[in-house]
Amino acid sequence: MKRRSMPMAQRAGATLLTAALLAGCALPPQPPPTPTLQVPTDWHSSAPAATQGAVQPGWWQAFGDPALDGLVQTALAANTDLRVARARIAEYQARLIVAQAAQWPALNASFSPTRARSRTASGAFAEGTVLQLGAQASYELDLWGRIDRLGESAAADLQAQQAAADAAALSVAATVASGYLNLRGLDAQLALAQATLRSREESLQRARHLFETGYSSRLEWVQAEAEWRAAAAAVPALQRSIAQQENALALLLARNPGPLDRGRPLEALAAPPVDPGLPSTLLRRRPDIRQAEQRVAAADASLAAARDLLLPTVQLNLSATLQGNSLHQLLDAPARLWSLGGSILAPVLQGGRLRAGTEVAAALRDQAVFGYEQTVRNAFGEVENALVAVDALGAQAEQAQGRAEVAGEVLRIARNRQRNGYASYLEELDAQRTQYAAQQSLLQLRAAQLQAHVDLYRALGGGWQAP
Repeated sequence: MKRRSMPMAQRAGATLLTAALLAGCALPPQPPPTPTLQVPTDWHSSAPAATQGAVQPGWWQAFGDPALDGLVQTALAANTDLRVARARIAEYQARLIVAQAAQWPALNASFSPTRARSRTASGAFAEGTVLQLGAQASYELDLWGRIDRLGESAAADLQAQQAAADAAALSVAATVASGYLNLRGLDAQLALAQATLRSREESLQRARHLFETGYSSRLEWVQAEAEWRAAAAAVPALQRSIAQQENALALLLARNPGPLDRGRPLEALAAPPVDPGLPSTLLRRRPDIRQAEQRVAAADASLAAARDLLLPTVQLNLSATLQGNSLHQLLDAPARLWSLGGSILAPVLQGGRLRAGTEVAAALRDQAVFGYEQTVRNAFGEVENALVAVDALGAQAEQAQGRAEVAGEVLRIARNRQRNGYASYLEELDAQRTQYAAQQSLLQLRAAQLQAHVDLYRALGGGWQAP
């Protein structure tokens, strides 16, 4: 039996398809870069003793200040950056719907009324009406999974934006908490400066009286006045810092600049220790790490989709049309027209555009991998720095407390010696300066110690757990 030969068109199509498949298979694999990230087994710094375990979502409540709780909650609800982040999530949710829509057939409807005047073969003019009601459907067969990978990339981008919103919320909460604690520290310093100013004013009046009665020299009086003016200058400087801190917090709360309500005083605030856990748990805690991870997933899916562009695409098309010369005919007895077909589009000569596109996607995937590793390293470094700060500032605050107590005793002794005539008034002034410096340093260290706990909460992920 004689074998029938393949028609020319079929042979050309088969050759084209084979050439395209070979072109796609000829593209060498593009594996990700060799990982260089090493997760430590434990923290280098000594961690504080744990009292509450994992970081809770409302970690700022551990400071026990209702005013701080209210500020953080207000910021999480009204902060402009967070509102932008939520709007960006809505954007990427719509992008995901757009990407997933390509997995379904596209259907379009059309209605084309036409009224035309034409010349017949005899030279006469004829007018006619043609009404067409049609529907067209098209569908791309996802033979290689390219459309699915574009959907995966869009889904990963959406998860990355959700993680970015969590990271922004963590940053806003930590910034508000840190700013509030700094504000309470400034309030305590202002109270100390005002009390010191009153004490310096009493000392100035006493020094003037002693000079006028001949019991002391003018030097002691002038020195007391210098100390009083130094204390007076500290008050407006602290008031300016307080106003600026209040305005910064108001901006985070999406409010106009102005004063803020206060809660517990600085000395009544104490952050409980936090268990940092193992370094590996940080990979699931921090939203910025999850964001970087999803960026890698999105870039990897985009690379796979770019490689699939080198393979043929199969498109199916269907159209159906109802045609009539009048609306009555169109509805009751139309002419029915239809067509069904398909097409295979295979890239043959693209000037290297598609291969270059895959190289671009591969480079973006590699950049995402490198960014992920750097994000993780930065996270480890932030936790280590926070642990060091909590430990060191705690030790400093303990020594500062002892220094303030000793300075108070020195002032008491110097004041008794001066009043009993065993020492000059300059000795008491020097003891006053020492005590003020010690008390101010203690207040600054207490505020810094609390802020270091905030930094630790932030570095540990603040309770936002990856799903």
